[in-house]
Amino acid sequence: MAKKLSYGSLDRKPKRRIVRFPVLPLYAAFTLIGLAVTATVFGTVTGIGTVKDTFGQPTAIRDIIITGSVSEPVYVYDARTGDLIQSFEVQDGGFVRGSLRALARLRLVKDADQEAPYRLIRWENGVVSLSDTVSGERIYLNAFGPDNAAAFAALLDRTGGSRT
Repeated sequence: MAKKLSYGSLDRKPKRRIVRFPVLPLYAAFTLIGLAVTATVFGTVTGIGTVKDTFGQPTAIRDIIITGSVSEPVYVYDARTGDLIQSFEVQDGGFVRGSLRALARLRLVKDADQEAPYRLIRWENGVVSLSDTVSGERIYLNAFGPDNAAAFAALLDRTGGSRT
């Protein structure tokens, strides 16, 4: 009988180990997808947990240009027609002057055109907002109280006079 030659560890065939895909992360991913779909359907059907547009559509829009500074009167002009809407002396229009100073500072920080118009908007639900057409900032004025919002709402209602 012939003797089989042995080459030591080279003779042995290594056992092949089967590598299986981890099942737990796969189940977790399917569960997460299922929960997301269920929550979406639930929110759509019941309305619970969804975001609603409470402002509605704009009912009045006016672009205004403001000139003046802290130590001189502030003049508010209609950007489209150039008519003077209202003027505020140094001691008058505290909230209007303060809001405009804050927005002017934002323009200064962004190195934007100081002469560009601002946009006043009255929404369907009665909220009045002041937007900066250059920087994109928007202030909802009703958050500062009804009297302060009314000061800006009056600028929407005025027809304006001639530009001086």
